[in-house]
Amino acid sequence: MLESLLRPNVVAVMGASRTPGKVGNAVVVNLIKGGFEGEVVPVNPSGGELRGQRFYTSLEEYGKPIEMSVIAVPTAAVKGSVTSSVRAGAKAVIVITAGFKEVSEEGAKLEREIVEICRAHGARMMGPNCLGVMNTHHKMDATFANYMPTPGGISVLSQSGALCTAILDWAAARKMGLATLLSIGNKADLNETDFLAAFADDDKTKVVVGYLEGIVSGDEFVRIAESVAAIKPVVILKAGTTSAGSRAASSHTGALAGADIAYGAAFRRAGIIRADTFEALFDYATAFAMQPIPQGDRVAIITNAGGPGIMAADAVEHAGMRVASLCPDTADSLRKKLPAAASVGNPIDVLGDAGAERYAQAVEAAQSDPTVDAIVVILTPQAMTQPLETARAIAAKANGQKPLLAAFMGGADVMPGRDELVAANLPDYPSPERAVAALKAMVDYAAWRRRPPRVVARFPVNRRRVDRIISRQFRTGRAYMGEVRAKEILKAYDFIVPDGRLVTTVDEAVEAAPRIGYPLALKIVSPDIVHKSDVGGVKLNLNSAQEVADAFELMMLRVGRRAPDALLEGAYLEQMVPKGREIILGMTRDPQFGPMLMFGLGGIFVEVMKDVTFHLAPITSDEAMQMLMGTRSYRLLEGVRGEAGVNLGAIAEALQRISQLVTDFPAIAELDINPFIVGGLGEDSVAADARIQLSLGGGQ
Repeated sequence: MLESLLRPNVVAVMGASRTPGKVGNAVVVNLIKGGFEGEVVPVNPSGGELRGQRFYTSLEEYGKPIEMSVIAVPTAAVKGSVTSSVRAGAKAVIVITAGFKEVSEEGAKLEREIVEICRAHGARMMGPNCLGVMNTHHKMDATFANYMPTPGGISVLSQSGALCTAILDWAAARKMGLATLLSIGNKADLNETDFLAAFADDDKTKVVVGYLEGIVSGDEFVRIAESVAAIKPVVILKAGTTSAGSRAASSHTGALAGADIAYGAAFRRAGIIRADTFEALFDYATAFAMQPIPQGDRVAIITNAGGPGIMAADAVEHAGMRVASLCPDTADSLRKKLPAAASVGNPIDVLGDAGAERYAQAVEAAQSDPTVDAIVVILTPQAMTQPLETARAIAAKANGQKPLLAAFMGGADVMPGRDELVAANLPDYPSPERAVAALKAMVDYAAWRRRPPRVVARFPVNRRRVDRIISRQFRTGRAYMGEVRAKEILKAYDFIVPDGRLVTTVDEAVEAAPRIGYPLALKIVSPDIVHKSDVGGVKLNLNSAQEVADAFELMMLRVGRRAPDALLEGAYLEQMVPKGREIILGMTRDPQFGPMLMFGLGGIFVEVMKDVTFHLAPITSDEAMQMLMGTRSYRLLEGVRGEAGVNLGAIAEALQRISQLVTDFPAIAELDINPFIVGGLGEDSVAADARIQLSLGGGQ
């Protein structure tokens, strides 16, 4: 059915118009002007003709089957046009008309009705409220845009029609070809996942570029996107990523997570290259469309000016890539060809008076060097610079084995060279930083493609025990599970928790204390109190029966005054945990993408710096380690300035166990282990405190 939308042979235009400026006029003109080789069937009750093309008063008058229908009639007439289109055999319907769920509930109802009509006749619908569809390789422009680009390898998927027209204008200015352009509008039926799947099988599409404001089905999107990214790059600009808002203190997973973080985690899992700006979207797409994927992250820089070369080197290192250490043979070769004052290190400085020949020699040497994975060529306009000739020389030497990105800096003087580079399929950027950023996107994608197969470990655990605990909790009607029950669940999944017990009286506390063993911690237990320390509900380092008794009585008094409405179930008396690095581990269940795991260092790192990473569950051991390395404070865990590192493997395993737990039990909506105390290599790691929030309507 998408074949009928992307490559139809008979296209009807409902609401065709002879009046310039009307949408129905633009669609018909674009189909004719674009050289569409199929049959165009304009429909207007008044009949007539345009550019020699006959208008039909109805599809009944046309009398033959159609494949696709483009509907550009007033909102009130859309339902009738959809009905007549599918009755005439249309398997694809594009509703350009606006005025549906984006404006009112009545419009939303009408939108649902036209989708039902399509589905009842085995048709699929794109839109409503969209620009249309364009397939340059099929010579089909069924949009009301101003420009149809030349055929190329970039396919565009956009939730915004206006952004589509901006993309087309960009392509015209840069003389870039496109393959398919889809404006998906309200996504009442067909959505981004459907089109991603179609692009996977399209041999004309080399790179997929997308602008999305929301995703219909998170799980399906991740699954399909991952399969597409495995064979071709997918670059997406995601808008509308404001925070979901804080529901608790900043040290809890749910407060640190938000819409933007969820999309970031989903994109990383799926191998999607994320662009933060419109500029970056096409910087990346251009590089992927024109150049091969790099084999590594070692970059050679060629420049005719020292400053821009340094800028590029800085950008490479800031991006986590490496400035290549050139082979001695490369340096020797360059010394023989370049002036004595030239630098044959990296950056390779061919000097300000360099002509095209010097650039050609430097490019040839860098391409031949086995220590180089990618090349950035920088040109600044001096009096003796030859931008056009240099671009041609670089293009002649580029062998397509390693990515080569250019940064011709300047304006009018370098423009002929920039145009020549694009014509030669070499991406060009106005600054070294943008060229390096595009290269970084390529390096990251290449690393994702080379990742080992995902193997999620399964640990032997006591699922039945957890099932019983959660079932008991459901019967209470309370979603919040405090420390005592949360730790019971963690123990069932083989987490080490301090020995302890719930006590409800002073006598129970005094009796239990020596059995547990000093020193002890005492913590209030209440389903209504999340932040125990805020109400005086935590007392540490109790070393005698008297201290335990005094602490219990004082705690009950203080908490009763500070939280008078809270149900107090008692206090939890437990062993003090050994010293170690405080970690926060957690999970929050995103409504779109499911369970998201969180890792971060405790204390200031989470409270102030928000230095945490997220990843979609389930995770592999490699992904768990990537979560650790994704924080700015990772070096503290490794050990720095003589300070011993911690047991990184224990943290990674703990993340995997949480991953298994929350995957096994969808009813767990949120989980925090804070702090998780991690010792050195070979030492036990302990869950010192924990909380779990259930979804009462989520089932198990």
